[in-house]
Amino acid sequence: MLINTFSHIPGIGPTTEKKLWDKGIRTWKDALLRPAQIGKKSSAIQREIQISIDHLENKNARYFEDLLPASQHFRLFPEFRDTCVFLDIETTGLETNSTITTIALYDGVATRYYVQGKNLNAFLKDIEQYQVIVTYNGKTFDLPFIQRHFNCQLPHAHIDLRYVLKSLGFKGGLKKCERAVGIDRQELDGVDGYFAILLWEEYQKTKNPKALDTLLAYNIEDVINLETLMVKAYNLKIKDTCFSNSHTIPELPKAENPVKPDMQIIEKLKSAYYQW
Repeated sequence: MLINTFSHIPGIGPTTEKKLWDKGIRTWKDALLRPAQIGKKSSAIQREIQISIDHLENKNARYFEDLLPASQHFRLFPEFRDTCVFLDIETTGLETNSTITTIALYDGVATRYYVQGKNLNAFLKDIEQYQVIVTYNGKTFDLPFIQRHFNCQLPHAHIDLRYVLKSLGFKGGLKKCERAVGIDRQELDGVDGYFAILLWEEYQKTKNPKALDTLLAYNIEDVINLETLMVKAYNLKIKDTCFSNSHTIPELPKAENPVKPDMQIIEKLKSAYYQW
């Protein structure tokens, strides 16, 4: 989709971009070969296109992220899918002194997870192999929390699905967006961020590995579902464009969660902390 994108070029907004598409200028190559159809700004636009080509060839996703609004960051996904990773964290709370309990990563093939007191620091090395991070609300929560916790800067480009989905009319949190597009969490339905805090506290208090497994299952479920949401959001965004027949991404079956929750732990904590 990036080679069809012109709205990152100064002076070109969504309306002008659509006009170019309607004229048959649908790729950067079209614009370079047919400057007369672009108009009086063709030389400046062609210069910007050549710069864009260079950045794409060098796999510089940050260049396009910086120039596109957050609602349009979905355009990075096809070209950078092989270096994308879906990320989600769990914490002890929302306060500034809260700490990260677990981190989950999923790259469409492999799932990795990191646990406080075990292998949390390994996250920093593993995340280096990716160029694009995909989250839900990571712009205001996950990434600032990670950078503060590890005292680091993540140089990756970032697709925050909260903004992409909001532009499609989906809002109200990750779980609500999942339900709206038909994603079923099965045994983990009803488990939320507050419940994840309770699971960590239960694990710390009892050292019951099933409590940790249930927390990890919840954390991993988030990143597995982010892939499904990413593909669905991308397809919905291009549905009303001239690329709907050519650029649609096939929706794959939902990946299997490698860690299983313990229903007894879930029922125990629901009974103790939730009013039904």
